[in-house]
Amino acid sequence: MRPIFRKLLLAALLALLALAPAQAADRLRLGLQKTGSGVWEIAVIAAFGLDKQAGLELAVTELANTDAAKIAIQSGSVDIVVSDWLWVARQRAEGSKLTFYPHSTAIGALMARDPSVRSLADLSGKKIGVAGGPLDKSWLMLRAFAQRQGVDLEKTATIVYGAPPLIAEKTAQGELDASLDFWNFAADLEARGLYRVLDLRRVETALGAKGAPVVTGYVFDEGFAAKNAEALARFFAMIDKARNMIATSDAAWRVAMERIPAKTPAVLALYRKSYSEGIPSRSLEEERADAATLFATLAEIGGTALVGRATSLPAGTFYDAAPASAAR
Repeated sequence: MRPIFRKLLLAALLALLALAPAQAADRLRLGLQKTGSGVWEIAVIAAFGLDKQAGLELAVTELANTDAAKIAIQSGSVDIVVSDWLWVARQRAEGSKLTFYPHSTAIGALMARDPSVRSLADLSGKKIGVAGGPLDKSWLMLRAFAQRQGVDLEKTATIVYGAPPLIAEKTAQGELDASLDFWNFAADLEARGLYRVLDLRRVETALGAKGAPVVTGYVFDEGFAAKNAEALARFFAMIDKARNMIATSDAAWRVAMERIPAKTPAVLALYRKSYSEGIPSRSLEEERADAATLFATLAEIGGTALVGRATSLPAGTFYDAAPASAAR
């Protein structure tokens, strides 16, 4: 074939390829808390084109808080949210088909300014702020841990419940003697001169966990998962890549930092350290076993108001993910 004809044939083939419809990416609707680390990961995914590599289109709705996420997934306005396994277990006990895939093991801490507060017994007569409400999982675990040491925090201290940022600010200003807050707010307080009386990781292991159990995860409906198993597998593989990039790549971390309100370099360093340490590394079987152990303790102290009719961790609370295939 003459060179001129080869060039014309190649040009024609390229034109036909350009006109052919591209295979549509699988669309996933995410509802993410605007102050959570999930939005850091989405920012990195977008900046480095990981969604396109995975053959996914991500439609992200930013939500004000965890309650908004629960409403969004229950109403069907989104496909996936980030929440905790205990809430999923409660929903399953009531007949829901929600299921959970690990996202982070990062957990908060009991923070204080007064150097005389070195143990739970030292909180007697103090005012303690608790992020969330009386059925917050971390608070119930702390109560159970204290009771095993002969301390009833509800009787010996004054408990104040509130939103995480409010509790953190009240503690920093000295209006509260101590506070139990989420991991990122604990990092803020540490940078502002407060110290960790007790890390919740220690509480988890004291209550029977064999390692650092997962705290938050991606929550979605079983029916949705059955129809989108392969897309979900690619989504989880993509998230894993973004998480590891945030932990190890300064370029990715700079992208993530753009989603964090103005902080000092010291606070940002603590954020990155806590985030990186929270990347799950254990098997699903290990996570499920620790969740079952902690569930028994939480059910004992929280009762039906916390776990509903469940007497043990309901089957299907943790999602058994299919392996990801290559992006299309």
